[in-house]
Amino acid sequence: MARLPYLEKSDLAPEDQPLLARDINLHKILVHNPAAARAFGALGGYLRHGTTLDARLRELAILQVGWLARSPYEWSHHIKIGHDFGVTDADIAALIQESRGEASALEPLARLVLQAAREVHDGPGIAPATFAALQQQLDPASLTDLVLTASFYCAVVRVLASFEMDVEESYMPYLRQFPLPA
Repeated sequence: MARLPYLEKSDLAPEDQPLLARDINLHKILVHNPAAARAFGALGGYLRHGTTLDARLRELAILQVGWLARSPYEWSHHIKIGHDFGVTDADIAALIQESRGEASALEPLARLVLQAAREVHDGPGIAPATFAALQQQLDPASLTDLVLTASFYCAVVRVLASFEMDVEESYMPYLRQFPLPA
C-alpha cells in the first residue's frame, strides 16, 4: 500500500485537475504537490515526446533501469509503453540476458545503450570507454538525451520505491510475463 493516499481529480483544485489526465498511481501520488508534479511531468514529457533518441532505444534504457532497480511499477509500465514504441518481447528477453552478463541477439547499439544505462544506474555515470563508443554511434543531442533518460529514470524508480507505489491491476500481466528477480 502506498505511503500517501492516491488522490482523484475531485480532491484537487480545478486548475490542478488536468494533472490527472493519465489515471495512474504515480500521478495520483505526485499531485500531493501540484508544482512538483508539473516539473516532473515537464521532463518526463520531453523524454517521451521530444527526445532525439530513437524511441525503442529510449525504452530499452528505461527498462534496464527498472530491471536493475527491481521496480515492479517502472518495469511493468515500460514493458507496455515499450511495446508501443517498438520494443519486442525478444528485446525484453535479451535485456534480461544482457543484465545477467550473458550474450544476446540485440544489435550492437542496443547493447551499448543497455551498458550505458547500467553504468548510470550503478554510478557515478557512463564509463569513458562506453561514452566514447556511444559518441561513434549517436549525435551529441541523442547522447545527451540518453544520459538524461537513464538519469531521470534512476530518480523515478527511487520516487516509486519511496512512496511504495502499487502497480495497477492492468499492468500486472506484464509482471507475470516478465517477472523481476527476487
